[in-house]
Amino acid sequence: MKLVTFKNKDGAERAGWLKGDGVVDMHLISKGALPANMLQFIDHHEQYFAIIKEQGLEDIESTYSLDAIKLLAPLPNPRSFRDYVSFEQHLQNAAARFGHSIAKEWYEMPIFYFTNHQAIYGPEEEIARPSKETKLDYELEMACIIGKKGKNIKAEEAEDYIFGYTVFNDWTARSIQGVEMKVHLGPAKGKDFANAIGPCIVTRDEMNQYLQDNGRFNVRMIAKINGQVICEGNFNTIHYTFGQMIERASENGVTLYPGDILGSGTVGWGSLIETGGEAHRFLERGDVVEFEIEGIGVLRNYVV
Repeated sequence: MKLVTFKNKDGAERAGWLKGDGVVDMHLISKGALPANMLQFIDHHEQYFAIIKEQGLEDIESTYSLDAIKLLAPLPNPRSFRDYVSFEQHLQNAAARFGHSIAKEWYEMPIFYFTNHQAIYGPEEEIARPSKETKLDYELEMACIIGKKGKNIKAEEAEDYIFGYTVFNDWTARSIQGVEMKVHLGPAKGKDFANAIGPCIVTRDEMNQYLQDNGRFNVRMIAKINGQVICEGNFNTIHYTFGQMIERASENGVTLYPGDILGSGTVGWGSLIETGGEAHRFLERGDVVEFEIEGIGVLRNYVV
């Protein structure tokens, strides 16, 4: 199932799922048995999926056509947002641009930072370049959404805690980041202005068709600027699995909650900084950035 949050023709925000060329308003078609917002659905998804199955709601025709609604970020209000750096190729490329090498500790544990879970954008939304920023960049990532509360979760048990997956653009102000990270703290201000996710959340069961025995998805990841392909990668090149990321985040008694998001980190060559702007200049007003991950869909945003 591909779950979405959208604004209907009356301007009200609703939760639902994609159906053909339209969307299903879950609250409307269930006569109130299903919630109107995604976070509530994730909180009690086992109960709600049972209702969907019992009432045969998956077979109901769409409530609205896609051109009659506006898709929003599928989870507009995550409870927290951790972002990892889990692709070795990306780290090698970026580290060289910042004048350092990969720390040996990176190979010992998944590393993450907390990003701004209040700065969430969805598909087709405008992203404002921060004031005075001269090296606006993107980062092509997949993200997983936690669906069950837990702590001290082992990697081999972590799949049960995943609700679904989405496309994630970790927008980055490189000029700001380059300065602040000289004091060995961050990234922070270079990352806090925009996190784009969408166009939907694909439930875990639907993504399992791409899952390999090593816990990595065999799915293409593509980045385009103004229709030009800049990066073509595959998620199966990742060093750490989502299970390992979840174990790291929840160790030492830290509780993960439904609606928490974990970003995978950037696929190799999935950002402009990795070539110093040689593959394409850094982003400017008017640019259209488009990410596509096989099995999930296309996330498109506009730089203003």
